[in-house]
Parts: sequence; C-alpha cells; structure tokens
Amino acid sequence: MAVGIEQHQELLDSLSPAVADVLKANWQELSRAFSPRGNQAVLESIANLNALGRGDELVIAFIESSSIVAREVGEQSVFDLLSTVIKMFSKTSGSVLAQVFRSAPIAALRLAEADLFNAYLSLLDHVAAKAPRALRPMLGKIEELLGFLTLGGLRRWITWGIQAHRNDFAAQEAYFSLSTPESQAVMQRERRGVLFVDVQRRLVMYLRALWGRDFLLRPTSGDFETRTGYKPFLDELFINLPDAFDDFKVEGEEPVGGLLLYRAAAAHAAAHRLYSQRDPLADQTDPLQRLVLGALEDARVELLASEDFPGLVPLWNNLHRLTVAALPTDQRHGTTVRVGALLDRLALALNDPDHPDDHPVIVAARRGVAAAKAELRNGNPLRPLGLALVEQILSLNLPFQARTDLPSSPYRDDNRILWEKPDTADKVSLGQDISSKRKYVSMMEMIHAVDVEFATAESADEIWVLATELYDDDGTTFNELYGTPPVASPIHYPEWDYQTQLDRPLWTTLTEKRPVLGDPEQIDAILQEHAPMVRRLKYLIEALQPQGVIRQKKVEDGDEVDINAAIYAMTNIRMGRQPDPRIGIRRRIQVRDLSVILLIDLSESTNDPVRTGDGEKTVLGLAREAAALLGDTLDRIGDPFAIHGFDSNGRTDVEYYRFKDFDERFGDKTKARLAGMTGQLSTRMGTALRHAGRLLDQRASQRKLILLLTDGEPSDNDVRDPQYLRHDTKRVVEELRRRGVETFCVTLDPYADDYVERIFGAKHYMILDHVARLPEKLPALYLSMTR
Repeated sequence: MAVGIEQHQELLDSLSPAVADVLKANWQELSRAFSPRGNQAVLESIANLNALGRGDELVIAFIESSSIVAREVGEQSVFDLLSTVIKMFSKTSGSVLAQVFRSAPIAALRLAEADLFNAYLSLLDHVAAKAPRALRPMLGKIEELLGFLTLGGLRRWITWGIQAHRNDFAAQEAYFSLSTPESQAVMQRERRGVLFVDVQRRLVMYLRALWGRDFLLRPTSGDFETRTGYKPFLDELFINLPDAFDDFKVEGEEPVGGLLLYRAAAAHAAAHRLYSQRDPLADQTDPLQRLVLGALEDARVELLASEDFPGLVPLWNNLHRLTVAALPTDQRHGTTVRVGALLDRLALALNDPDHPDDHPVIVAARRGVAAAKAELRNGNPLRPLGLALVEQILSLNLPFQARTDLPSSPYRDDNRILWEKPDTADKVSLGQDISSKRKYVSMMEMIHAVDVEFATAESADEIWVLATELYDDDGTTFNELYGTPPVASPIHYPEWDYQTQLDRPLWTTLTEKRPVLGDPEQIDAILQEHAPMVRRLKYLIEALQPQGVIRQKKVEDGDEVDINAAIYAMTNIRMGRQPDPRIGIRRRIQVRDLSVILLIDLSESTNDPVRTGDGEKTVLGLAREAAALLGDTLDRIGDPFAIHGFDSNGRTDVEYYRFKDFDERFGDKTKARLAGMTGQLSTRMGTALRHAGRLLDQRASQRKLILLLTDGEPSDNDVRDPQYLRHDTKRVVEELRRRGVETFCVTLDPYADDYVERIFGAKHYMILDHVARLPEKLPALYLSMTR
C-alpha cells in the first residue's frame, strides 16, 4: 500500500473489495500524476462515481485511466473526461462509459494536447447523442482510427457514418467497427500524410541539434472543420504546428513529404523565436504593410539561419520553387500579378539569388536586402525597405484583397508574433497542472539557486516561488523597481452540476488581482456629500449594545443579590402574594465578535445609468458610495470587516479584488482602491462566494457574515443554461451555512423575485426597488442585522 492511502480509510471502506484493491495498487501513480488538490479531487470523484451505483467496472476504469491522462494532457483534462462521461449517463450503458474511460489514455497519447483532447471528448458526446449504438464499436477501434486520422478526419468519418446509417443499426455497427469496405474507404479518404504526434519527438531533437536548446512544440487541430488546415503560428511559449501535413505535390514535380514539411516549418518558426521581435509600430501598420514587412522578416530570419546552418537552404528553396510552380501561369511571370503571388515569387528570389525574376518590386527588394546584409542581426533593418516596397506596389496598382491575397507557402507561419501583443495569462497547458510544479521556498534557498548555468525554463522540473517580497539594497521591492505587481497563484474551486447532482472538481479558476488605484478624495467627497446620513448613523451606532462587562438583572441564579428586588420579594411574601424569585444579578462580558465581508458584484452591467435625485449615476457609483458609507460605519463601530469585489470571464478567469482586508484600516489606501473600482465582464457568483467563505474560515470570530451586493443573477459568458449557476450558488450558500457563515444578498434586480429566495433562502435577501437609496439602506441594514 502506498504511503498516504491509509488516511482515506473511510473511502476504502465504502468501496467494494475489488475497487479498493485497484485504488491501492494505483495510489502511487495517482500521487505522482496529480497535485495534492488534484489528488483530493480524484478521491472525491471516485466516491461520487461509486455512489451512482453503475457497477465496479466504471469506477475501476476511471482509476486506471486517470494517471495516464493526467500525465499526457494535464490533470484538468481528467475532470473534463469525468464531466463528459457523467453527461452521457442517460444516453448509454455503464459498460460503454467504462470503455470511454479505458480508451481515454489512447486518445491522450495520440492527441498529446489538452485542447485537442477536450475536442475529442465533445465528439464522443456528439456520437452518444446522435448514434449511441456506434460508441461501443468505435471505441474498440479508436487506437487504429487515431493512428491514421487527425481529429478533423475522425469527425468527418463519424459524420459520414451517422448520416449514411442513421436508421440501420446493424449497418451502423458494422461501419463503426471498420468491418465494411465503405468504412475503410472513407477512412483512407480522410487519412493524412504525416501526423504530428508521430514526429513530435524527432522534431524536438532536430531543433535541439540545430540550436542547442529546447523548443516547446504542440499540435493544433488544423483540419477540424475542413481539410485545408491551419498555418503554423507562434505564441509566447509554443510553436504551434498543424496536427498533420500531407505531402506537398505539384504536377510534374517530385513531391515533398510531410516529414520534410514539418522540419521546414519547425526550423522556420524556431528562427523567428530566436531572431524576431514584435514590431514596435504594429498598431500603425495596415494589412498590405503587414504582408510585405512579414515577407521581408521571413526572408531575414531564413538568411540568418542559413548562415549558421547552410543545410537548411535547399530544404526551404525547394519548397519556395514548388510554391511558385503551383501558381497559375499568368502569375508566375509578368508584372501585373496579385500581391499574394508576388510575395511567393519574392520569397524564392530572396532565398535563391540565382533565380531569374525581373519584376521591379523584386529587383528593388533584392537590392535593399543586399545593402542591409551587414545589419540583418541588428533589430529590424528592413522596415524602411518594406514600406518603400508597399509604395511601389501601390503605384503599380496591383490587385489586392486583404483576405485572399496571402502568401501560399505551405510551411511558413502567419507572422502573428510580429503584430500581436503577448498574452500568456493562465491559458497555457504544459502537459500537467502548473500547481503540481510550484514550490514555495525561503529567501536563502532562492538566492543560492538563482544562478544555474545550464537551466532553462523549458527543462525546469519545479517552479520556485518566493513567498515574500524581495527587496533591493535601497529598501525598494523588485516588483516596484521593475513596475510589475506581484501575481497571486490561481486557485481552483469545484462547481455544482445540478443535472448530474455532482461537483465538477477543480472546475473554475480564481485569481486575485491587484485593484487599480484612484483618487481617495473622491471617497472623502462622498462622505461629505452624505454628512446628514453619517450623523444619523452615528446615533444608530451609539444605540448598539455596549461592549465590556454587562450587569444583567432579574435572574434566579445570579452572581450577587439585587437588594431592591429582594426587598420587593419580601414585601410580597408579607402581603401574602407570590414573590418574584428572580432576585439575582449576573455579570457577563459582551463582545461584538463577528467578521464581515462586503462582496460587490463588479460585472459590466454595473455601468448602467440610474436616475437619482441628484442627477444620473451608475449602479457602480452607487455601490461605491454604499461601500464608503458602510466602511466608515464599521470603522466607527470597530467590527473587523473587509470589502472585496469580483467579476468573471468564463470558468477559467474569475477575478477577485481585495479593496480592504480585515487587518487594514479604512484609510487613504483603501479609499484609493474604492475610487478606482471598475465594472466589467460577467458574474460567476458561486466561485466568488466560495473564495470569500474560504477567507472567513481563517477568522476566529464566533459570527461570520458575507454581505453580497449584486445587480443581477449569477451568469457567465460560457454558460447557456440559466439554471446552472443559480443552482451552483444555492449549493455554495448551503455549504457556507453548514460551516457557520451567514450569507445575505442585497440585490438591485427588480426581477429578482424569480430566483433570489430559492438561492439565499427566506429572510436572507433584500430586493432594493429604489436603487438610488442603496447608500443609505446598506449601512442601516447591517446595523439592524448585527444588534
């Protein structure tokens, strides 16, 4: 038994002996493949699957496949797989669902990328909905199918079979088991030349042999919709290549194989990675300028790479020659040609100085590149030449359509790395969850290991994170020195699926963002504007029960006798009346022991205008005023409180802002954050409440309260079912209540009667019909709730 499994004895006892033995046998692999949070989520998923009562085969298949899928395409894909299988429960049998789990490692190995694997899962769900009888035979042949077909080819093969045999179940089973000539024929028709997964390792070694460093390669589903495929492209981390390349054939010429195409594309993209940078004037260039400048940059990086590795010249030149040979005859020669064909000819002319081409644009380009040859390694010396060539093209009135007149080289990338701004915000999948590689270290560990001669980001087994700020000699933090605010680690939360009645483990990703600072005088102006209301609140504050030692009279078993009550009791006895036995006084300490989070919905809808007595304001402006007044009130009372906000852009990007934390005073810094508050994106309410509840769990207060301020129902741009996020939020509220955290919702939505009571419960919400009264209502509501 692997170390640690004994801590989950309760789960083992709930499983059948066969399932428990499989879990014990696979525990070590699961521990290696998953992060600690992922491991816990897997155990919860095993318990949920077992509780569904679909048999041991399904649970065993999930346990045995999970570690392989996590290693190949990341642990999140395991939970995407589980979610897909749960959605298919009502469409097929338990044995077929077990087969989905058992075949998942094959798909993960062949597709080798999380996005492609998720598209494969969507394809299985489509088959289960349209032709559920086809799933079993198709999964039995999935290794053979993915050995010949790309994901796009598999989709078209499936679509053809469903349409041809929609009502003939016997023929459908024969087709999807690859036992009919038509099935084999369609598969051969969709078969591509060379699949990326078959050559990925060789390409990595090829680039390492050339430049002595590793490059990150990953496939894209280049033919998922059509057979035309994508062009290669680069982002900040990866070289993205199509998941398959056909042989490049031109009539009358020797074809170039798919492997050579991959080598040419990978080498060209690697040259861009080494020699290119984003054009600083990218925002000022039009489509024609981008095409010409991109063509010159392609030629520049190939010339530089060819100086270091002359063997690349014939590889690229042969492809340029075939590209020009494939052009229509009238485009191969002459002066009046389309811009796309001219750029194909330009590529060949700049790479092969012996190739004859007397087009004036090409002649000028050759002269310009030759003149700048000594400066090719210094930035981008060809930009002035490119702009001059654009002017020459315009003077010749060459036909140009931005969408269609593109270079037709089969291996060159689309040059987006030259024009697009970098964007790597939590969208990268490195084959495993980044949290499983993250390690928090001390200051001395970081200093001693910061200089490692041969270390590269691509080869790192761990990512070391310094848990505290790092200061320079003058007392300035390095984040302040370089103008980069520290980035919080993303936090993953589950989400409740009301249709399957199960949690989706690690389904959402929340990131704490640093608020933008505004002018704190705006908040001071708000407090000054509402000075009469502040005075009224002052009286309410003074009316609250005082803190300290309280003498409570009229108790039977007090700490001392109330002399006046005792005399009155004796008088009643003498007069023959029934005396009051409550003649004691009890001393007790009264403390307002509570912690409060004001959680503000910062979605795009808060920018909507609202008419008030003082003119027109936005919902966000009123929320800011209410937060300022409540903050001032709580600061006077002395209750520990925090002011937070949230918005979302899909399940992978929930943003959480801390405007004031419990240990901060309500001063200028907090006021500046409130003044800079903005509204954007959507409202994934359940995830934000989970995070707020997690923060309150760390407080030792007897009473804990989340005061949620929102202008609408839970929603997000990746959720179509309006009930889905409502049920998830209701589930969170119930979980928080069981943990002792109260949740009260103040909603500005006039139609909230349809859902708010079902989510938060009776007497745990308030619908504010007059939105303009929010600043005065919110502090008064709080005082009434916490008397």
